[in-house]
Amino acid sequence: MSMQTGRRVGVAFVGMGGAVATTAIAGIEMIKSGSNRLDGLPLAGLSVAGLADYKDLVFGGWDLNDDDLASAATGHGVLTKQDIENGAQVLKGIKPWPAVGSAKFCKNIEGANRIVAADHREAVSVIANDLRRFRLESNLDEVVVINLASTERWPNLDAPALNSRDAFEKGLDSSDEAISPAMLYAYAAIQSGVPYANFTPSVAADIPALLELARENGVPLAGKDGKTGQTMMKTVLAPALKARALHVDGWFSTNILGNRDGLALNDKDSLQSKLNTKGTVLDSILGYPVEDHLVHIHYYRPRGDDKEAWDNIDVTGFLGQRMQIKVNFLCKDSILAAPLVIEIARVLDLAKKRGESGPQEQLSSFFKAPMVANGHGPEHDFGKQQHMLLEWLGGQQ
Repeated sequence: MSMQTGRRVGVAFVGMGGAVATTAIAGIEMIKSGSNRLDGLPLAGLSVAGLADYKDLVFGGWDLNDDDLASAATGHGVLTKQDIENGAQVLKGIKPWPAVGSAKFCKNIEGANRIVAADHREAVSVIANDLRRFRLESNLDEVVVINLASTERWPNLDAPALNSRDAFEKGLDSSDEAISPAMLYAYAAIQSGVPYANFTPSVAADIPALLELARENGVPLAGKDGKTGQTMMKTVLAPALKARALHVDGWFSTNILGNRDGLALNDKDSLQSKLNTKGTVLDSILGYPVEDHLVHIHYYRPRGDDKEAWDNIDVTGFLGQRMQIKVNFLCKDSILAAPLVIEIARVLDLAKKRGESGPQEQLSSFFKAPMVANGHGPEHDFGKQQHMLLEWLGGQQ
């Protein structure tokens, strides 16, 4: 477990009522009450100076659904009522703050718990005020924002408003349609000096305008698209296949899931955003294009949060002999994701404390499309990513 710091760190989730956020919050509250162990938390066994203790995390956030978190968690089916009663009863008293929503960017997710704002600029002001109030009312030393909202459609990356700080500011004033809800949250966090992570495939802080703002304001960033299941397995297996000189002729991937993330991905525009982040890892690791790398994601309501990922890998080895590898990962989506967002929050808080800003590449192992600081390609090899993280954590003990 990390060295006790006594620093209270607030974690503000965009999409607080979702399966990942409610699972993360319940898990930490159960740790606080002594009814949960530290199983599944990747950094739990490390002792790192300045890294916030799990028990010092405090939660808040926004959601389009205003159900209390216990009701929301029960609805997602990840946690049982017994889980909530056994140490996470505090969820019954927590309700999300009103959120920014846009049917233009996320077609299948609706809700009445909306920020009432005349324009983008006013919406940003409301979000920033929420962060200030959260810091003051919860007596926090630092706040971190993590985007766990449903996947948005891919924006027009050539839009002027996304490509310079000045144009983005003008876009806020004119409610430019190129600016998405995810970007509004990212801007509000960065402008408030708050570290920001994007656990979704949506385009947010990774546009030139907000990268520039983050450098100016000294704000650490991380993202994007949490690497939890199938892609994690790819970034573990692909380096081994390369090391054994097994040529990957094709990699066929299918996913079925029935949670709210799956519902959002049932819209073809949101789905494309997800495919954009899932499809890039193999070529980078292997050093050659896998021409038949096919990825399919299907919303299948009966499965709920129990996601299933199937992979068929065709490889060629010595003497041109062909072989196959089959992987069937029956995983629990939020059980894999929740520990990662907790660790991302702790590392971003430590990065801010160390005076770092911009993309935090040491967090690459947590993301399908890691942000990079100086324009080089991201590292996707899981082993190398893990080494980066541990080296950074140990660098200033």
